[in-house]
Amino acid sequence: MLGLAALVLAIAIAGVAALWHPEMPERPLPRAPIVAGGDFTLQSTGGPVSLHDYRGKLVLIYFGYTFCPDVCPTSLAATAEGLKQLTPDELAKVAMIFISVDPKRDTPARLKEYAEFFHPAIVGVTGSAETIAEIAKRYGVFYAEQKVDTAGGGYVVDHSSDTFIVGPDGKVVAKIAHATPPDQVALAVRKYLTQP
Repeated sequence: MLGLAALVLAIAIAGVAALWHPEMPERPLPRAPIVAGGDFTLQSTGGPVSLHDYRGKLVLIYFGYTFCPDVCPTSLAATAEGLKQLTPDELAKVAMIFISVDPKRDTPARLKEYAEFFHPAIVGVTGSAETIAEIAKRYGVFYAEQKVDTAGGGYVVDHSSDTFIVGPDGKVVAKIAHATPPDQVALAVRKYLTQP
């Protein structure tokens, strides 16, 4: 009798577990710490790209690199999926800039192919190591090369993984944390699109 009761209880627990889908609380969007941010000019395959070229648009800025094994692809994929949730009118008011923190390997051509794989609205840019370091410092971005055990003396670049939201006036208004789901990315973009 005890065995039957245990079996019934186990089936009931399994049924509840299979059917229970609790409502996940909405993740609050983190506010950006105050960072200087500011204008910059870097190179793409189409020529120089400056932040002020996008004045009047909401601009997402992500610092990463094309050889990144995990963080960059997951961040860019989530952001791209979030952009796909926008209406055509909303998307027309948004741009995204992918700034390479690996100027030794990331050419403008490689960046173009990599960025456009995720979404055609993403523009990949690079510049001199000194210029990128100066821009990263203004945005509060950390990155550093780390040697890895390979015959060719390879390396990876550890780096910050937030996406900056820059308002139409060119000022940083917020950050989107790494691993933010696409619907939350779309929500953040819409929030700042509707602000004066």
